[in-house]
Amino acid sequence: MMVEQLPILNLIVLILMALLIPLLRRKPFIITLVLGFFVLGFVMISSIYLLWYVNEVASISYTFGGHEARFGIEFLVNPFSALFTTLIVGLAMIIYIYSMGDATEGIEKSEYGRYYVLLFILLMAMFGMLYTNDMFNTYVFIEVLSITTCAIISIKKKKETYNSAFRYVMMNEIGSLSYLLGVALIYMVTGHTNISYLSENIPALFSVYPVNLGFALGFIIVGLGIKAAIFPFHIWLPDAHSSAPSTSSAILSAIVIKVYILVLVKVLFGVFDIDILNQLHVPLILLILSGTAMISGSIFAIAQNDVKRMLGYSSVAQMGYVLLGISLVSFLGLRASFFHIVSHGLMKTALFLSVGEIIFYKKTRKVNDFDGMGFIMPVAMGVFSIAALGMIGLPLTSGFISKLNLGIAVLDNNYIIFLIILIISSLLNVIYYLPIIILAFLRNEKYHYRMTAIEKTPRTMITPLIILGVLIVFLGLFPNTIMSFIESAVETFIQ
Repeated sequence: MMVEQLPILNLIVLILMALLIPLLRRKPFIITLVLGFFVLGFVMISSIYLLWYVNEVASISYTFGGHEARFGIEFLVNPFSALFTTLIVGLAMIIYIYSMGDATEGIEKSEYGRYYVLLFILLMAMFGMLYTNDMFNTYVFIEVLSITTCAIISIKKKKETYNSAFRYVMMNEIGSLSYLLGVALIYMVTGHTNISYLSENIPALFSVYPVNLGFALGFIIVGLGIKAAIFPFHIWLPDAHSSAPSTSSAILSAIVIKVYILVLVKVLFGVFDIDILNQLHVPLILLILSGTAMISGSIFAIAQNDVKRMLGYSSVAQMGYVLLGISLVSFLGLRASFFHIVSHGLMKTALFLSVGEIIFYKKTRKVNDFDGMGFIMPVAMGVFSIAALGMIGLPLTSGFISKLNLGIAVLDNNYIIFLIILIISSLLNVIYYLPIIILAFLRNEKYHYRMTAIEKTPRTMITPLIILGVLIVFLGLFPNTIMSFIESAVETFIQ
């Protein structure tokens, strides 16, 4: 049946595009850009169709070579993987269109082709991580993603990017090895790495091998926590954000670190069950990490004058919100977490792309240089303001719905202290986002308002920003448009 081939076809098309780009290096570069756009369009249409299919018909299981799933390689497309692959390719399409206008800011022209090769490999790896139903194959895709991410961070030929990339490699290799050690311990006990098979057998095996499986889960949480920049394993993220091109920063913050959190969800709820998690006190540990991340990330962000470093630390705090929903191990908690992944993906992409436009034209990234910037670049600062207000949790934005759902989930579990932490973190967000908006629109000491002073920005940069701004407000007004898909994704793990 053709629909069963679509997940494989998505990966093949993405990797073929990456292989084709070097062959087109003697052709006008616009040909490469247009072809890449159509490839992403195909993958997006395919992903949307798969999302509809698995929600309305049935999940798709595809085994390679005709082997039994637990002995071979299996791809499983269910409401969870279909939802987030659709989100990934949607955000990637927006970032890709934007990159056409900013000429991949900060990258030498000779490196353009290499940048897009890395982008398509990166997308292929993330799709594979979500599609695969095997823990070891997940590790293979994790390694591909780690190497590609390192390359896309260091593609700007500057000392600081090389330093950031080296720090990223060191931290993330520790994370990879930690995850692999966890998988090895599970394999030692069960003899398998297929997630469906493990979910059926680990509850019985846990009573026999509690130490092995406890250490396995611990190593996996630490490994994925490093890669997802969960506090206190976040130290590589701010430097990577500040030195990478703005499109790379958007990919890192809005997409890449979320994929690792989604893999963690697959392990926690797909391999282990809630009873085992409670016996190992995993929810309590994750609650402590999430609360610390929400406060610490926001405090560090306040201290930054480099706007990209500020956004990097903001991502650390926002990952705390996502982790908070997961640590509640409830339907409402996981639903709030999934919605926040979608919402934060939109908001953080909008923030980094808006800042990228300002850096591209004004060559400044200092918060103090934003005086009157709203008069010079009204669209960029307008979208930045919408996204920033969403991060604060202002009503009429998707960020408000995220925090509302998290608050409801926390109260449902009677964790009043974490509701207080959520409110304090939101107030801290006000401290570092609101002054930028005030500087941009209520002060014009640096740039005096003149109609002739308004920057003329390419449509390929303006259009993605407008789309992101509209989506943030739309989801704030009509969250139910995607809530049914999110709830189906949650039901994959919790009924």
